[in-house]
Amino acid sequence: MEATDIAEIRSDSDKKCVTERTTEDSCHVKEASSQTDPKVQGHGPRLSKVNLYTLLSLWMELFPRKRVVFKSENEPTRGTGLVVVRERRILGLHCSSSELHAGQVAVVRHGPRLASCDLYFSRKPCSTCLKMIINAGVSRISYWPGDPEISLLAIGEGSSRASQQEAELDAAAAEKLKASSRPYMGVLLQPLACDMQQFVEETSSSCDFQEKVASELPILDVQDLFRRQLWENRDKFSQVFLVVDETRHCELLTKMGLVTFCAEPYFSNLRQHMRALVRLLSSVASSMPRLADAGYGFYLKGSSGPVSTPPLSQDVIRHCIIQAKLLAYRTEDPKVGVGAVIWAEGQLGLCDGTGRLHLVGCGYNAYPVGSEYGEYPQMDDKQEDRQSRKYRYIIHAEQNALTFRSAEIKEEENTMLFVTKCPCDECVPLIRGAGIQQIYTTDLDSGKNKNDISYLRFDSLQGVQKFTVSPSVVELQSKYK
Repeated sequence: MEATDIAEIRSDSDKKCVTERTTEDSCHVKEASSQTDPKVQGHGPRLSKVNLYTLLSLWMELFPRKRVVFKSENEPTRGTGLVVVRERRILGLHCSSSELHAGQVAVVRHGPRLASCDLYFSRKPCSTCLKMIINAGVSRISYWPGDPEISLLAIGEGSSRASQQEAELDAAAAEKLKASSRPYMGVLLQPLACDMQQFVEETSSSCDFQEKVASELPILDVQDLFRRQLWENRDKFSQVFLVVDETRHCELLTKMGLVTFCAEPYFSNLRQHMRALVRLLSSVASSMPRLADAGYGFYLKGSSGPVSTPPLSQDVIRHCIIQAKLLAYRTEDPKVGVGAVIWAEGQLGLCDGTGRLHLVGCGYNAYPVGSEYGEYPQMDDKQEDRQSRKYRYIIHAEQNALTFRSAEIKEEENTMLFVTKCPCDECVPLIRGAGIQQIYTTDLDSGKNKNDISYLRFDSLQGVQKFTVSPSVVELQSKYK
């Protein structure tokens, strides 16, 4: 069994930092899955669930929405992303709205279902959110201690005395709530396997989107586009999440009552782990550059040319696809990672920064749950002995998203599947039978038959709108004139 190298930095009510480490060879780390035999190697290094939830919370903070404007100038507030998890299953992906903080959104959305849940915030929640989610009976609250929801960053930069006092009082109240509450509250970050960064960058730069654009637009240097986007994202995400100035970060931690984190080596470790996650998120986000900039988007195509644009903005579609890409790095498939996320557009529910969208389910391809003692074939179609191939044993990302969904699919709601690869013949009837109305994906494999796995049904799928990566509508229209 391979060793797991876990360094978990925590700040408990006594402001103690605890580091857990089990190590043999950290450069060849693979987290032992709760689902499968630890001998299962996967197609590369895997994200730990803690880091996956943290990355999703950071990415949810950047959900494309209207600028967050709050009613009172005495309440300088930062947007926040939140992931709600119960028994290692994602129940909700949320972000602040124009009126509610992320923690308040979770209470409105989930109510008593928050009991025994773990909450992962992209920044420290304010006391208003903390008192409600503690009261709901959550098990654990993890957050990144940068600038919190009630902003301390603006203090000393010409902000009003009322704003300064509000932020200071909130920080003190939040620490009091943390010290007096049952659930664990602190920072959960784990170091990445030493080859994880390189693996994610390589797979992001050669993903299906990049391959499709390169084949259809050979004049465009997609690798150059990826690199430029990568550096732009690194700068942007570092400014948002890291508080680039280390001295300023220490000042913030002190104001939040987290002076213990300023001590070495904890402070350096904290920033190092977050810097690694920011770099990883930058790589994944760069695999889908802003589609308008690339001249591409997700469009519905008919037999005689373009039909219409999708009901969602291209930025929202891109954001959901990148969610699926992050999930794909939890794969147990020996060859390729696939991620899927299902969102529904309801009639109500404007409390969330996602507007009318709410999460239905998400998943990645893996072996069956509870198979830790089973050893399944892991070979692909290059193996001549078909009994040694994986295809009859792997649960597909779409299947896991449907099986472990956190909400029911309703006929009156527009339910959408975002998946990193074209759905195969095994998944197509499930998607239609579940009542999903739209699919967003690349169609790189559609129409192909790869012996053990076929993609012939996707093109002929009826009753479901298929939005695939295509040149912009303007370019298509000029082509079909």
